[in-house]
Amino acid sequence: MASKSNVIIASGKRKQAIARAILRPGKGNLKINSTPISEYQPEMFQLRMQEPIIIAGDIAQKVDIQVNIRGGGQSGQAEAARLAIARALVKHSKSEDLKKAYLDYDRHLVVADVRRNEPHKPNKSSPRAKRQKSYR
Repeated sequence: MASKSNVIIASGKRKQAIARAILRPGKGNLKINSTPISEYQPEMFQLRMQEPIIIAGDIAQKVDIQVNIRGGGQSGQAEAARLAIARALVKHSKSEDLKKAYLDYDRHLVVADVRRNEPHKPNKSSPRAKRQKSYR
């Protein structure tokens, strides 16, 4: 087991999904909720989560990453996971070049998307619903 000083923890959020990435020195393994990334379904979200690893290149081959995701739907979980993975790799490498590569590829690899669902208003059918005027 790696010592605590070699462990890096980073988190990412998207909508209701929260992901926590734990990065340790290793052989380049990536697990999502204790499942290897190669077995994660559907494949589109699997590829989405691998984007930060592909961009990082050799840096990602020297570490093992374990991601725990809770809440939200599949798409939100995938986005939260890729944000957490990218943040952990930037924190580990301390490289401005890697951070710039992530920002150039997709800003949401490093910066969280803070948009959230708007709550419904009292006695209304939708978040933006307002009382209709009749003027009669």
